[in-house]
Amino acid sequence: MLEEVDRWLTRRSWSVADRPLDRLTAAKRGTTVSVVLPALNEEATVGAIVATIRRELMDSLPVPLVDELVVVDSGSTDRTAEAAASAGARVVHRDEILPRIPAVPGKGEVLWRSLLVTGGDIVCFVDADLRDFSADFVSGIVGPLLTDPDVQFVKAMYDRPLGEAAGQGGRVTELVARPLLNLHWPQLAGFVQPLGGEYAVRRSLLEQLPFPVGYGVELGLLVDALHTVGLDALAQVDVGSRKHRHQDGLALGRMAAAIYRTAQLRLSRGHLVRPSLTQFERGAEGFVPRTYPVDTEERPPMRGVGEYAARRAA
Repeated sequence: MLEEVDRWLTRRSWSVADRPLDRLTAAKRGTTVSVVLPALNEEATVGAIVATIRRELMDSLPVPLVDELVVVDSGSTDRTAEAAASAGARVVHRDEILPRIPAVPGKGEVLWRSLLVTGGDIVCFVDADLRDFSADFVSGIVGPLLTDPDVQFVKAMYDRPLGEAAGQGGRVTELVARPLLNLHWPQLAGFVQPLGGEYAVRRSLLEQLPFPVGYGVELGLLVDALHTVGLDALAQVDVGSRKHRHQDGLALGRMAAAIYRTAQLRLSRGHLVRPSLTQFERGAEGFVPRTYPVDTEERPPMRGVGEYAARRAA
């Protein structure tokens, strides 16, 4: 590990317990915080997450830590939107945001569009499939941004159990993302969960960054933030353990391909010759090839979008 990273781990890695909630609310001083949950068919979990954030970080505090709680529904076919709204979130459909640009499928697309329907100085992203959710996931990663003006981008770190096996989750992180970061961006080797979906960022930084539209969004934002503001502006906070719905091997393969493509684009700024991935599934007559497109589109920095500039100026 680089000496710079060794020092960074000492200076920029914390525990949620390092910043009690009363300290954070005292430190707000007019800074506003938006929490965004991107959601696709998460009826089973989104309501409990929203309810916890409302109860512990909004409604019960003299000074709310969270000022705005938004669920962006990216085309759910279940009752995700109803569950989120009844628990106390404002729900916005992805396709209603910036309609002049047709939406494409993908998590990064939803996160990018969410900047147009939120107003917080700090934007905190939380995945909507978490089980046994703790408000620490929000307060932990928002904390350094409220108490240290030099910090711009904070990732959550946590244990990721796979079923009953501790520490066996995060397979794409260990097999794809961590090797890529260590080999090509060794300054980022200290991040425990580089692909984690829970992170908080100053809006002033987010609006400068391009957003990969799909699974590569977490790696892309992290790498681009490093190049934009430097390692010392990045941080991570231990929030305990993360339980969520795990994907099957084929889905993980598609995720890995998108992440590799995101890294490749940042290394070369060129174009893939064949941005697709063929996988094999056993059918009645043997193995059947199925080819999937690999995300090749990125949304530009939001500050260059006319509607966003007009909204910020209003």
